[in-house]
Amino acid sequence: MLPNIKISDYFYDLPDSRIAKYPLEERDSSKLLQYRDGQVSEHIFRDLPSLLPEDSLMVFNDTKVVPARMHFRRETGAIIEIFCLEPCSPSEYVKSFDAREKCSWKCIVGNAKKWKGDVLSLYSAESDEVIDRMSLKASLVSRDGATAIVEFSWSDGAAFSEVLERCGSIPIPPYLNRETEDVDRERYQTLYAKYRGSVAAPTAGLHFTARVLDEIKAKGIEEEEVCLHVGAGTFLPVKSENVAQHTMHREPFTVSRQLISELAEGKRKVIAVGTTSVRTLESLYYIGVKCLEEGAPSDVGQWMPYEREYGYSLSEALHGILDYLDANGLDTLTAGTRIIIVPGFRFRIVDVLVTNFHQPQSTLLLLISAFVGGCWRPIYEYALENGFRFLSYGDSSVLFRQ
Repeated sequence: MLPNIKISDYFYDLPDSRIAKYPLEERDSSKLLQYRDGQVSEHIFRDLPSLLPEDSLMVFNDTKVVPARMHFRRETGAIIEIFCLEPCSPSEYVKSFDAREKCSWKCIVGNAKKWKGDVLSLYSAESDEVIDRMSLKASLVSRDGATAIVEFSWSDGAAFSEVLERCGSIPIPPYLNRETEDVDRERYQTLYAKYRGSVAAPTAGLHFTARVLDEIKAKGIEEEEVCLHVGAGTFLPVKSENVAQHTMHREPFTVSRQLISELAEGKRKVIAVGTTSVRTLESLYYIGVKCLEEGAPSDVGQWMPYEREYGYSLSEALHGILDYLDANGLDTLTAGTRIIIVPGFRFRIVDVLVTNFHQPQSTLLLLISAFVGGCWRPIYEYALENGFRFLSYGDSSVLFRQ
């Protein structure tokens, strides 16, 4: 049964002045709000290791943001912005980033009405002219509403990853209301980012420094990683009054057999760094159900957690995945998820969440509400009243599940 939730119940007033437009000079000097046993307390992010339970398991998302935004110009002079979302041909991220000479991607196209299908040339806003960098061209393959399939072609024999590095810019969130700057190339990226594919950073991870990570390890907390590539859909507001009418975007993820095995043992508290890690981890139960009932993993649908009661224990579900991986000689689970986590969701894996402060009426705020048993408003009111900075470059919180 679909949850009956009005998005208007998740509105709060966020003045533009409270949105952090730039990162702080030191990553771990941001403010940290702790919510535990119904109580709020205020700290600095570098205090985080002292607040976490010992002998727990901390899970990070090691995806890497790619410079996915490029500008092109038609011969008529119209400027067309192209924002790469996910690869189409080749469809695998690694193969697409390694492609030479050409590849195609699903993209959001800005000023799309002015693009009549002609071949576009790379444009530099700084010099206000077409530039012949790697002879990069963009051709329109097809349109589908707000998105399009775009084929890129270039010379030099370089990989597409190098094309993006030389021709693209980091796609910072639209609510920052500014152009990408040099500082974003370093700071809109976690210290532990490894695998290219995201068009938005898993921003809870932006606060971590080598010092904080070392202190976490010294406390006996084990560090593990998942990889979920964050899509542009993370910025999409919920436009329907009832959340049941909102459509979630698919995001691909990978999880190691080792981590699934550790989770199946159920011996440690699980700390998720960021909502992307939560969505990945909580999707594993439903992947396990698919392995048990269908013999193989497949994508987790948006409403699968709410469609019926599931009688399997977490251990049974995760062993379903392990059995599938072992039978197929695999060390990694690869799948996709559209899961939406809203009040009423049953958390099966995550106990503690490190996360930033999210936009009003967003799916991320719904997830926070679900995690803290509906008590999101006192947390956000405290943050607003006590000078916390909001959104991607803002301050952080550590929430203990209600």
